[in-house]
Amino acid sequence: MTTSNEEYSQIGVSQEEKDKLVGEVIRYVLFKTHQSSGCPIKREELTQLITRNYHQRSLPALVINEAREKISSIFGYEMKELQRSRPSSNKQGRASQQSAFESKSYILVSQLPPDVYSEFVEDKESSHLSGFAFVVISIIHLSGGKLSEENLWHHLGRLGLNENDQNNVLGNTKQALETLIQKRYLQKEKVNGPEGNTVMFELAERALDESIIEKLKDYISQVVNNDPAAETE
Repeated sequence: MTTSNEEYSQIGVSQEEKDKLVGEVIRYVLFKTHQSSGCPIKREELTQLITRNYHQRSLPALVINEAREKISSIFGYEMKELQRSRPSSNKQGRASQQSAFESKSYILVSQLPPDVYSEFVEDKESSHLSGFAFVVISIIHLSGGKLSEENLWHHLGRLGLNENDQNNVLGNTKQALETLIQKRYLQKEKVNGPEGNTVMFELAERALDESIIEKLKDYISQVVNNDPAAETE
């Protein structure tokens, strides 16, 4: 439901001022998404954009919600909210209300049917990175959602992808993995153990989205059903 002008007038913001703020948020989200190749945009960034000249506490939520509605109705994108997940080893710690607020971010997701999006919108030049992301997420998913850096590179090596590769279709393989972290498909942390520090990779909020998990399950099911070795067992 679109926010009524009465709600803005109650906090001393005119319709003209409101329209200007909503437009600024929409432009920021669209351009930032393009510039960062789809990396999540922190809610904190949008809040700072809105409160640069205004200090009403309820204003950011009103403006962001209206911007989300317009991005959907005008541009056909869902401005999807992500709640930043913490590494499992840190989930016992208590996060303050402020840190929880700052951990929210947004990505744009097309509302077009998948086949239409694939044919007319999807950037074919970046499809190799999407395929790489799906492979990495599948490996970690099948490993229980968490895997050491050493074991991840072992599995990728079996597919012909090595840490020091710089001339394959991905360009720099290690950088491609870092890109998945920036896009919040993965997160990594150093874990102290009896044999020293170990770098662990874990699925982040974007890879834990229900739509991604369903695609993984469907793909894994197809692989198992079409595997001759599985049929003979």
